[in-house]
Amino acid sequence: MEQHSRTDAYIDRYAARAAGMVPSEIRALFAVADRPEVVSLAGGMPYVSALPLDRIGEMIGDLVARNGAQVLQYSSAQGDPVLRELICEVMQLEGIRANPDDVVVTMGAQQALDLITKIFVDPGDVVLAEAPSYVGALGTFAAYQADVVHVPLDEGGLIPSALREALGRLRREGRRVKFLYTVPTFQNPAGVTLTRARRAQILEICAEYDVLVIEDNPYGLLGFDGEPMRALRADDAERVIYLGSFSKTIASGLRVGWALAPHAVRAKLVLAAESAILCHSNLSQLAVREYLTTQPWREQIKDFRVMYRERRDAMLDALDTLMPKGCTWTRPSGGFFVWLTVPEGLDTKAMAPRAIAERVAYVPGTGFYSNGDGRRHMRLSYCYPEPHRIREGVRRLAGVLEEEIRLRDTFGGVTPDAASGGVDTPGPGLV
Repeated sequence: MEQHSRTDAYIDRYAARAAGMVPSEIRALFAVADRPEVVSLAGGMPYVSALPLDRIGEMIGDLVARNGAQVLQYSSAQGDPVLRELICEVMQLEGIRANPDDVVVTMGAQQALDLITKIFVDPGDVVLAEAPSYVGALGTFAAYQADVVHVPLDEGGLIPSALREALGRLRREGRRVKFLYTVPTFQNPAGVTLTRARRAQILEICAEYDVLVIEDNPYGLLGFDGEPMRALRADDAERVIYLGSFSKTIASGLRVGWALAPHAVRAKLVLAAESAILCHSNLSQLAVREYLTTQPWREQIKDFRVMYRERRDAMLDALDTLMPKGCTWTRPSGGFFVWLTVPEGLDTKAMAPRAIAERVAYVPGTGFYSNGDGRRHMRLSYCYPEPHRIREGVRRLAGVLEEEIRLRDTFGGVTPDAASGGVDTPGPGLV
């Protein structure tokens, strides 16, 4: 029988950029976390069962029956023209006035981010990103060999003074920053939102230092109080490239997102998309187009907001009641996530297998930093489990933390290991 070595025989053939592409240590845990007895507070999966699935099924069936020759054919790399017009209508809810010709439809916002990084970043270029930052973005930046410099955030979002300090230091060092990447509204993973006052400051600072802004905004319409926040792109059409997605407001499985970019950048994005995938799925695009033109999508978003608010409240109530002393957490006003900080001496990455053994899952904070930081943090997601499951998951997690604190007090705190240097490649459980 032929023997296969576990050693990668192609290791000396890969491009240098592949060195930063490493599998997440957490992904193996998610195979266990998917078991029904485990309460998963890990994955950022939208609750698509809340959609009118029967009507959507009929809608897609009718779409193929009526227009199958078009629906099942190739499309353009820029995306369906009618869908791009509808996307502009959606963005108006956040104050954006845009021309459909400046929209590029993508396979989710993740592909838009990949294309932008591809056309702007050379190996060694600096990309600024929030600390913590979306794990999928960090994986993309690592794949293109960017040097990620983190800028801290707090309860009010990205800290303007810290951004100015980082840009000033990098300028003194003679290093060029290609762009700032930010999720300003209901941030993934921290759940915080950039305040209105800070939004103006961030744009002023980036204009002063001539830095582009990549505004990633998949959660912007899922706020629990009041009208949607005004997007950064609404106040600076030339410096801000806006990324949107229907993954959270319709369905992630359709894989339809978009980028709104200045006209010259839009042209490069279309060329990059053509070289990567030739064209997008016409079926997915026209399904979204049909949904936006025939279904009460605004009412469905309101339903999502009510449902996710109920689940957010269940998580916050459980955390307030059950978490041991020394733990702190954010209180999001929208989106999917709570960011929890554990007491000194605890390590959420080392603790994750023990939590799985107690039938609860979370995402350790290390996945959201490019340098291995984040060991005292974890991301908790409330979007998918039912409220009673959220409460039970928090109860189990509190028990794990209490035991970890007892061990710390008996044997001393955990000394963090050195950072591995790689960036976890995200799977569905890390989005």
